[in-house]
Amino acid sequence: MAAGTLYTYPDNWRAFKALIAAQYSGANVTVQSAPPQFQFGQTNKTPEFLKKFPLGKVPAFEGNDGFCVFESNAIAYYVSNDELRGINREAAAQVIQWVSFADSEIVPPASTWLFPTFGIMQYNKQATEHAKEEVKRVLSTLDDYLRTRTFLVGERVSLADISVVCALLWLYKQVLEPSFRQPYVNTNRWFETCVNQPQFKNVLGEVKLCEKMAQFDAKKFSESQPKKEAPKKEKEPKKEEKKEKKKEEKPAAEDEPDECDEVLASEPKSKDPYAHLPKSTFIMDEFKRKYSNEDTLTVAIPYFWEHFDKEGWSIWYGEYRFPEELTQTFMSCNLIAGMFQRLDKLRKTGFASVILSGINNDSTISGIWVFRGQDLAFTLCEDWQIDYESYTWRKLDVDSEECKTMVKEYFTWEGEFKHIGKPFNQGKIFK
Repeated sequence: MAAGTLYTYPDNWRAFKALIAAQYSGANVTVQSAPPQFQFGQTNKTPEFLKKFPLGKVPAFEGNDGFCVFESNAIAYYVSNDELRGINREAAAQVIQWVSFADSEIVPPASTWLFPTFGIMQYNKQATEHAKEEVKRVLSTLDDYLRTRTFLVGERVSLADISVVCALLWLYKQVLEPSFRQPYVNTNRWFETCVNQPQFKNVLGEVKLCEKMAQFDAKKFSESQPKKEAPKKEKEPKKEEKKEKKKEEKPAAEDEPDECDEVLASEPKSKDPYAHLPKSTFIMDEFKRKYSNEDTLTVAIPYFWEHFDKEGWSIWYGEYRFPEELTQTFMSCNLIAGMFQRLDKLRKTGFASVILSGINNDSTISGIWVFRGQDLAFTLCEDWQIDYESYTWRKLDVDSEECKTMVKEYFTWEGEFKHIGKPFNQGKIFK
């Protein structure tokens, strides 16, 4: 029987999977999720922790015998018994099927919908509406399957139920209000059956279903964000010499500070890729606000074309060079997200809608990018060149019907996408 320590942060739904499994199997799991034993963001970055868990990710499990394993599904599997894992090959395969379903079909749209309601991600109307439709599809799939079944695999709770319940947990608690969940009678019945099992309740407590759909709170989001202005203010204390103060004030007087500002401000002016360009009439931040908060088709796109400065900006089409390497759709989406994260310094002067088209093992990644100037932005700064060579790039004629059609399709995530030949799966916005 497994025994050991689970490192995590409080209320981590991924850690719940292992803890519920341990309740069923009898595994002896001790949790360390708070100081002084464990502090997320500090303890998991120490050399001692990284020696055991090289990625520094949690949840992470260390057995009393010294065995170490990370990734929540692997930990849950390790602390389970054979009944939870599947009593025969067929049952085990079904368990893996539903565990994968939770990761690839539930988690991505759930995150898109939920994160803005927690104040940890900016609200995007188009992305949220698409996520809601994806959640409906997931709930409908489960509802049809559970029409004649009590649990997902066999006649008892398995890792399949545990994984899918945990993936759905915050949807049911935060946004699936009665009218939204009402059509999915079988899914609701199964979910409530599971969370009311003693083993679930010992970990989750009393699960209260959502009564009113949580909405994005702009103030909450603003308050939750790191105050990037703070470093600039710290550099300008009253005690500092006037010369140093003057040196710091110049970049602070430009547009709202972000990481791009901080990098450009710390470099000589000659290294600013856009220093030679005249001031443009197209204000990217204004378009982004329209895109994020108003209807894309009737407001944001008309605003874009009305104000777009084709002399000061350019539009590019990019397509992933190696579609044969793309397997699971959720992994492909992580590839897009990783590229966006590494291009964080480009956000002030760039915008993109990148989509995944197709299905598992038959998909491709493509996108429309808007850049300051007439050159491909990635070539202008060494920090921006990490991923761009994995794509083919083509500058679009902004006056062409092709460009107008592609902008409409990629900005709305709707259309035929004839140049791709695969149906839209999901997308991500770089802004």
